[in-house]
Amino acid sequence: MPIPETLTTASHGDLDLRLAHGAWPADLAGDVLFSAPMISGGSPSAIFDLGCIIRLSLSAGTHGAAPDRFAWRTRAIESPSKRIHDRAPDAFVATTVGHRSSFGPLNAANTAPLPWGDRLFVTWDAGRPVELHPGTLDFVAEVGSIDSWGPSMMGDTVLPTILTSAHPVTDRARGGMWTTKLDPVLEPTFAMAPSVVFWRPDRTDVSVWPIEGIAFNGSTHTVSHTRDWVILCDSGNFRADLGEMMGGERTVTVDDDAPVWLLRKDQVLSTPPGTPVRPVCLRVAPPNGHFYARYDDADGISMVWEGMDLLDLGLAHRADDVDLLGRPMPPTAIGLYNMAMARSTLNEIVIDPNRGVVADQVRHSDDWTFNLQLSAMDWSPAGQAAPTAHHVTYQGCRPGNVSERAAQLYRGRIERSQLTEETPASLATFRRGGLEVISRWEYGDVGDLPTSPTFVPRSGSAAGGDPGGHDGYVVQPVFNDGGFRVELFDAARVGAGPIATLRAAANECVPLMLHSAWMPTTTELVDAPRLSFADDVTDARLAGLDRPERRVVASVAEELG
Repeated sequence: MPIPETLTTASHGDLDLRLAHGAWPADLAGDVLFSAPMISGGSPSAIFDLGCIIRLSLSAGTHGAAPDRFAWRTRAIESPSKRIHDRAPDAFVATTVGHRSSFGPLNAANTAPLPWGDRLFVTWDAGRPVELHPGTLDFVAEVGSIDSWGPSMMGDTVLPTILTSAHPVTDRARGGMWTTKLDPVLEPTFAMAPSVVFWRPDRTDVSVWPIEGIAFNGSTHTVSHTRDWVILCDSGNFRADLGEMMGGERTVTVDDDAPVWLLRKDQVLSTPPGTPVRPVCLRVAPPNGHFYARYDDADGISMVWEGMDLLDLGLAHRADDVDLLGRPMPPTAIGLYNMAMARSTLNEIVIDPNRGVVADQVRHSDDWTFNLQLSAMDWSPAGQAAPTAHHVTYQGCRPGNVSERAAQLYRGRIERSQLTEETPASLATFRRGGLEVISRWEYGDVGDLPTSPTFVPRSGSAAGGDPGGHDGYVVQPVFNDGGFRVELFDAARVGAGPIATLRAAANECVPLMLHSAWMPTTTELVDAPRLSFADDVTDARLAGLDRPERRVVASVAEELG
């Protein structure tokens, strides 16, 4: 069967989950946060819809739930983009890569939650990070003034076009956040020129350094770092096709490998912002969705590189598509991305930054490793310095969600004999430092589609237990048309199956969700300087709007004042 129809037909909302199986551990606390598009039906591509934040409390009886229930609470992100859109929806035109308007594009903020101490941010690849109140989940501010980010790709508008990273990384040692910005270049052909960006949370501006001599055709979905280095790459799995955007057929495909750029932190921070910085360059295969470096870099840059072999996130299903088995693409799949056309490869690599080469590499690929979805790890400082376990969710082979149009576009690069039947999903634990499979749980129902797993340390504290990713729990949400559930695994033995399961009272379903993160329960907003929306509303940015549109902006600025 294809993936659950309820991914696009269910609605986000509040649920009280019941314990349907097992016993809930006493040493489990805090919240798991999920980012998701709202699935409003107003966008040709579901992953470009406006975002919401979801909070699962790991303690029963909180956030209004009954004493024996676990609160699942959803809040739309009431950013300036959403508020303007709600007041003037007819001004926005949905495209294959988001929404455009005279106000500028929407910042969907729908991809990943980013806890940072007692502060909570959400991110997207095509907008500034957004801060939320960790207790109420209300919108607080966007990160960095428009002026400090620099020129906006589509002009100087109230809502700027800022292509950045969905996965910035926080640097405790240097007290800031590393991310990216992409700017278009036209020579010799259209491409993107990346910059590295640093933001200190006691400021309302960002610092930007262009990366010397680099232009490419993709996105910088993930940023990672070590003690001394910032690591960027072309994720390689999303390609905007200008011809398709103009109404033509898609001809652009994902690459077989991806460029990687290493930047020494001290070199960047000692260079005046705006001055180009030179990277160390190399290439790694296959393209990836995400990569994560060990913080300790004394013996080289050690990274888990999560390959997304022949998974094209930029190719969305259309109403006239048929799948690989010749069946019409179901209406519920329209707008979702084309799933993997090859088994996913998980790599562990060691880079010698002085020579700019991969010095060591271990790969893992198997019949069950189709559609590497997302992963879970210990994000504590000790866990990042010496990671022990890497938990990965695979969604299985899904020929019902691979279009014949995609197969023809990738003719000669896929083996159709591997794409003949649906196979079950898995949750697997790999040992860091060799990628041996420590443990694996395989789902018995191909109708189960697990999504982003989250590692939660014991005792509800990042400082508790034995760090590295093996001592704690893995929270695994599972989509199924028969009802959504949340499964809890012992991180040391996921192959033994869930030790507890939460379900909605009436087996309700929830739609597509993207990334997740664990955060200790926090109710207060940290006092810090923050950007006001009104600070970004200049006369020049209002000049391109008519009088009713200016009134919309003024009302939003007053509301957010």
